[in-house]
Amino acid sequence: MSNTWKIYILAVVSFLVGTSEFIIAGILDKVADDLGISLAAAGQLITVFSLAYAFGTPFLLAAAAKVQSKKLLLYALAVFVLSHIATLVLPGFAFLIGFRIIMALASGVFVVTALTVAAKLAPPEKQGSAIATLVMGFSTALIVGVPLGRLAASIYDWKLVFGALGILGILAIVLVAFTIPNTESEQPVPLREQVSLLRNPKIAVALLITFFWIGGYSITYTYISPFLLTITGMSEQAVSIALFAFGVASLIGSKLGGFSTDRWGFSPTLVGGMLVHTVVLVLISLAAHSTALMFPLLMLWSFSAWSSGPTQQYHLLTLAPGASSIMLSLNSSVLQLAMAAGAGMGGVIVEHSSLSVTSWIGAAGVFAAVLIAASLLGYFRAGAAARAKRENATIQKARV
Repeated sequence: MSNTWKIYILAVVSFLVGTSEFIIAGILDKVADDLGISLAAAGQLITVFSLAYAFGTPFLLAAAAKVQSKKLLLYALAVFVLSHIATLVLPGFAFLIGFRIIMALASGVFVVTALTVAAKLAPPEKQGSAIATLVMGFSTALIVGVPLGRLAASIYDWKLVFGALGILGILAIVLVAFTIPNTESEQPVPLREQVSLLRNPKIAVALLITFFWIGGYSITYTYISPFLLTITGMSEQAVSIALFAFGVASLIGSKLGGFSTDRWGFSPTLVGGMLVHTVVLVLISLAAHSTALMFPLLMLWSFSAWSSGPTQQYHLLTLAPGASSIMLSLNSSVLQLAMAAGAGMGGVIVEHSSLSVTSWIGAAGVFAAVLIAASLLGYFRAGAAARAKRENATIQKARV
């Protein structure tokens, strides 16, 4: 089996992990109604997941630094399966919170390890596309997993979604066990040295891009189902279709983001994608009551938002080419911290203002990321030729 197919297999398993993470946003109102809690309280299931992911993943990866990559993938999937089955069986909000934390830790270890393995399986000139392929797995979760989860929760019980993910996780263990090889691992790096990378101003500022970009996205996406139901006035069926359209666009966006990164570089892809992201969130606010306009806007939002994923990750790899797993781990932690901050801020907005305000605040967050990226990449102080020369030199250095 070629390495390309192995990367696609990791993307298939990433679909399950992505569905587990994203599904709460798709069934938020169902969980709130069933457990007798507010939308804002249910939204904090995303906050605790993201916080556990952000702070727990680096410690677990540091502790497991000497474990072979394949074993680490299998261990993470085993915990993934057990936590999902437990969610199906054990009742109550407290148990749900606890198992969401466990799911987050398992997901974090799997995602960072899978991204590292995929990057090592691909040739240097195709690393951007390899990362994009794994991101495609998460995008597929938005296309298939979240809409189907929404449909199943509407017809049956939202807990059955987690039971199904647990069963599919068993199949994923078998798939990884028989197809994914052990790749050459990087030397174990103490957690103190991992954190010390943040002392590099370029890395710290680059991670701020992730924080504001994902934070702005999360403020809106966390409450997208109740937004479409109550503000736009969509039916249950229309919301499922809208989530499917959102997912299709995320798949296209992540794949083209990787292609554009390899073809034209990360600077125009990153800044351009996030600028479109900002504008679309503003348009969603202005067209909130129009179902006809909302469908294409949701797709354009998803396309632009997900195009930045592989681009930003590749950008970070060029800043520390000798420590790819550390950079991917730090970026994943910041990403999840941003998800937690966005979900938390969205909860405050929903409690004290209105669902319609979430996309305005989200647009402000993404625009902050645009300004930071433009400043870091020299748009405010250098011409296009100088910027392209600097970027090409960085890419060539990373590929050596």
